[in-house]
Amino acid sequence: MTGRTSRLGRLRRAVPEGRAVRPVEPRGARPRRRGAQPKVVALGGGMGLSASLAALRRITGDLTAVVTVADDGGSSGRLRDELGVLPPGDLRKALAALCGDDDWGQTWSRVIQHRFQSQGDLHDHAVGNVLIVALWEQLGDHVQALDLVGKLLGAHGRVLPMSAVPLELQALVRGHDPGRPEAVDTVRGQATVALTPGEVQSVHLVPHDPPAVPEAVDAVLDADWVVLGPGSWFSSVIPHLLVPELLDALTQTKARRVLSLNLVPQPGETEGFSPQRHLEVLGRHAPKLALDVVLADEAAVPDRDVLTEAAKRLGAAVELAPVARRDGTPRHDPELLAAAYDRIFRMHGRIGPWR
Repeated sequence: MTGRTSRLGRLRRAVPEGRAVRPVEPRGARPRRRGAQPKVVALGGGMGLSASLAALRRITGDLTAVVTVADDGGSSGRLRDELGVLPPGDLRKALAALCGDDDWGQTWSRVIQHRFQSQGDLHDHAVGNVLIVALWEQLGDHVQALDLVGKLLGAHGRVLPMSAVPLELQALVRGHDPGRPEAVDTVRGQATVALTPGEVQSVHLVPHDPPAVPEAVDAVLDADWVVLGPGSWFSSVIPHLLVPELLDALTQTKARRVLSLNLVPQPGETEGFSPQRHLEVLGRHAPKLALDVVLADEAAVPDRDVLTEAAKRLGAAVELAPVARRDGTPRHDPELLAAAYDRIFRMHGRIGPWR
């Protein structure tokens, strides 16, 4: 590890000063005195987590993303199969979402999201995926490598994998085979589960008890707020609840917990789901997890009373707010979502430490 440590030192010195992310406290250090901003941990993956991070970085400088590592499609899946590494794609997307709005941040966001177009092996690989994997191989440490990429990008927060081992997502799906509409089959792989026909009954991870990244557990335990969702419900949101150490941290933390619902059901895995059905399936996967607030777009909730009853069963209140883009696309507006989170933090949180 001596060679890797010296390389890490040289790489750190090569990054421009003034672009550093928040210093990381060592495991077991004394808790920091509360500052002027809430400590927020956001869990998820893909574009849903990116939407949440783009909003949260506008209202706090103490932000950590904990990202799923079960992706097996596209560039991530190819790198995972060839090199045996964690799938880097969702980690890359989270880092891009944390980039600032200045020229430096926007330039690096475009660079790491850029995909090669060719007739060869590099076709459709994302630059950021290759960069992250290269640093993993150089440094031999997932967390140090991601911290270094965040420093290079000037990221407004930290990105961590939820587990240090690649995971396989499996789902029990009723009607996956249209010829056997009542049969329940096992569907394997996150990319397949996300687009599966039929009705997803439940999901689980292989291995069944994957180790959590210690820094992710520490972040959850030390947070003021934990944000879960939005995102692909079975393939990006619920997997965090299937990592035993991470679920224990989510149930034991003194942080308040907010669940952010999707704007529309996702074709395939949540086709036809009502807002309250999302809560019901989450509760079945983690019956001991209590929530404090459920956030939903007011235009996406046809019956507030039914959603309120479903939220109460999880211990939560419902907050409705306009959080969708005004162009009619089913995407969150970062400014509107930031305003909704800020209101929730002030109205439902521990206002004193940062207000």
